[in-house]
Amino acid sequence: MNEKTTGNPSWNRTASWRRILLILLVLAPTVIAARTMAALLPSRGGTLLEAVLVVVFAVLFAWISVGFWTAAMGFFLLLSKNNRFSVSRAAAGKNLSIDDPAARTAVLIPICNEDVKRVLAGLRTVYRSLWNTGSLERFDFFLLSDTTDPDVWVEEEDGWRQFCREENASGKVFYRKRSGNSRRKSGNVADFCRRWGKNYRYMIVFDADSIMSGATMVRMVQSMEARRDIGILQTPPSGVNRETLIARVQQFANHVYGPMFAAGLHFWQLGDAQYWGHNAIIRVEPFMKFCQMPRLPGRGPLGGDILSHDFVESALMRRAGYGVWLAYDLEGSWEETPPTLLDELKRDRRWCQGNLQHMRLIFTRGLFPAHRALFLNGILSYGSALLWLAFLLLSSAQAVAEVFFEPVYFPGTKTLFPQWPVWHPHWALTLLASTAVLLFLPKLFSLFLILLKDPSARLFGGRVNLVSGILLEVGLSTLLAPVRMIFHSLFVISTLMGKSAGWGSQSRDDRGTPWSDALRIHWWGTLFGAVWGILVYMANPSFFPWISPIILSLLLSAPLSVFTSRASLGQTFRNAGIFLIPEEVELPPELSSLGENLQRPEPYTPFLLSRKQGFIRAVADPLVHALHTSLILRYRTGAPGHEKARSKIVEKALAQGPDSLTAREKMEILKAPHHLAELHQRVWELDDRDAAALWGLVLPSGDRGQ
Repeated sequence: MNEKTTGNPSWNRTASWRRILLILLVLAPTVIAARTMAALLPSRGGTLLEAVLVVVFAVLFAWISVGFWTAAMGFFLLLSKNNRFSVSRAAAGKNLSIDDPAARTAVLIPICNEDVKRVLAGLRTVYRSLWNTGSLERFDFFLLSDTTDPDVWVEEEDGWRQFCREENASGKVFYRKRSGNSRRKSGNVADFCRRWGKNYRYMIVFDADSIMSGATMVRMVQSMEARRDIGILQTPPSGVNRETLIARVQQFANHVYGPMFAAGLHFWQLGDAQYWGHNAIIRVEPFMKFCQMPRLPGRGPLGGDILSHDFVESALMRRAGYGVWLAYDLEGSWEETPPTLLDELKRDRRWCQGNLQHMRLIFTRGLFPAHRALFLNGILSYGSALLWLAFLLLSSAQAVAEVFFEPVYFPGTKTLFPQWPVWHPHWALTLLASTAVLLFLPKLFSLFLILLKDPSARLFGGRVNLVSGILLEVGLSTLLAPVRMIFHSLFVISTLMGKSAGWGSQSRDDRGTPWSDALRIHWWGTLFGAVWGILVYMANPSFFPWISPIILSLLLSAPLSVFTSRASLGQTFRNAGIFLIPEEVELPPELSSLGENLQRPEPYTPFLLSRKQGFIRAVADPLVHALHTSLILRYRTGAPGHEKARSKIVEKALAQGPDSLTAREKMEILKAPHHLAELHQRVWELDDRDAAALWGLVLPSGDRGQ
């Protein structure tokens, strides 16, 4: 059977007509808005500065129009409650069983220097939820580590061992640590596919903070079994478990607006949807055959490994003839949002570089137009910030030019009558109102849908708290928008200039942002806003009120970053019933279980060592040492010089203690079982109490080291 030709072929025609409609809905108002904008300018767009201003405005107006019509169609789709293209309908009404024994699914959890306790708590939650469905035998779990921290590496191994013992999960939950971390997450997943992919029909890809209910995972498999034409099925994860103010606002916005926008994306995309890199199920065979990540030629941020690999994988899957669908109506999929503005910007820096790399792929042969559009959309998700900044700066320049340059009343050489500049305030107000409608009307759509489903809005703390939350979210988002704008603009510029982003693990707790970090990161934006505001005010005071909200936001960027990162402030709003989400009113069993698992006591150990002291435990604790040594794969003796350097590290550790070693030196020993075994033996042979204590060993009081 040819899987590519099964399923419902009618969606292709429907999708084509819908996208033509979208183009018309976006293009017509954009042309009208651009002409209106040109008419408002002194020279009616006749100068180079004005022409560029009009073009930038047109692109931005089209950009926000796409968002508006996505929300609008999502609104009508949820309002009608009738969607013949819903993928999840294939599994509706079935019991939670997977009939075909060959329909095995691997659950992949790629990790890199993550909080091990949080990862294992999430794994335990999902594992038990699947066990409750009765379909656990159809699933295997893989912890795929790219960790570079030696202490975290050992903690992962011991945590996995402890998990398997407590849950009787040997042969169901596997751990693998790569010797290198080439191509990051995409390389991690590709390595799994090469080693074990042929044993599984499907794989569900998680992030380290992902949580899914067992029922949802079974429904995903059932949907894939019913629709053999689907290559990737993406769920829309909901943000949960954060307490900082900015994270609570993001969670609230995700729950209020997210379902509508997800439905809208489904309406326009159908089987040409986008894979988001996690909380999705993938058909393994075509993924292995068609979705191998290319390495972009050249160096620098636009070459090398593709960071936003999920966009590319969905495009390649679709090129191979398999559909990529968004299961917008499938619940039970969660993630955790960045807890602070700085963590969000850190993540956006990587995403920006990855999305800009798609400029080199957008014209790749064989890709469907819809996925070329998704590439462009991803580019504009950060490029639009630079366009907004350019628009504001050009507007400021135009206002300054009106002061310093005398207007030309006789543009032609053979005219007897001057062309007086005419101000049309009603046109300006109409344009401003149209833009405001595109930006804010979707929020009213979401409010209406919630109240239609439950007039009391109980799951959001009541109608008053829901409306208050929306108003406060709009205010805070508006205040933070200029800050995000200048940072995203900087990310775009630095990427185009050849500066690569780092790749560190995301913060997954609510520690907050200290003033020192906020001032160090935001000082230049504050200075930029101050200089901008002063120059405009001195040149054209009448224009200053128009940009004063942007200037105020930039001046307050550091305090905003600090105060929005505080969990105490977020909890204050929660106690007042504002920014509540449904999972906090009716706690799902999975999230309840996650909280309990995070509070599990640490297992007993006879050694005076913390679980965070992974390297020392691998040396001193016989059980941990034996486990780590057994898990080191394909060890090869290095060159004589390399082995001699490792021997020197062993001598240094014995002479000066474990704290004298750098992280790189610890990793060298952990990768070399012979040297690790030597260090283990010699540490246990120590007869000096102080030296032994550095390794967590306590010698008897009668020893000469007393």
